[in-house]
Amino acid sequence: MAFRRGGTSERRGTPADLLVVGLGNPGLEYAGTRHNVGADTVALLAERHGGRMKLGKERALVAEVRIGPGRVALAFPQTYYNDSGVSVGALLRRQGVEDPHRLVVVHDEMDLPAGKLKVKVGGGLAGNNGLKSIKAHLHTDDFVRVRIGIGKPPGRQQGVDHVLKRPGKAERAELEVAMAEAADAVELILAEGPESAMTRYNQRA
Repeated sequence: MAFRRGGTSERRGTPADLLVVGLGNPGLEYAGTRHNVGADTVALLAERHGGRMKLGKERALVAEVRIGPGRVALAFPQTYYNDSGVSVGALLRRQGVEDPHRLVVVHDEMDLPAGKLKVKVGGGLAGNNGLKSIKAHLHTDDFVRVRIGIGKPPGRQQGVDHVLKRPGKAERAELEVAMAEAADAVELILAEGPESAMTRYNQRA
């Protein structure tokens, strides 16, 4: 199915082969927190492929890069995590992306142990408000997710406190590895499709 169209600033020219959105919160106070591992992965991809993230009209930092023969748009919404769909809807129109499988959302996942990586297409949103916002604006949940585990909050700590804190040194090292693997997974999704990425990453112990 195609995304429901609407709004302005639709793309003129060649559509992006992939739109990769990293979820997180803007601002220095949120930099390096668990909730921003998606955004940090997108920044890593931009660095790998010579892109520079710039603020665009779609309320996102955006870089357009070449990965092999593919043209990839990388984005970090500046709408705050829970309103990510506002920016993603505009980005899809701007980039000419109509196939949900050409949208990849990279995000933190409390239901996975810290440093664990999984790739998923469609399905439940596991209470993730950023994903809920994207689904609400796109009228579908049939997009690709690259899920980076951050683990559940310890003891009686609330989930919101857990995601908005910066991890300790050991956990940060695990997340850095996971973010590099998440960037690899995005490249594999572009080259071979999400099924290949699920086969490679989801069966790991």
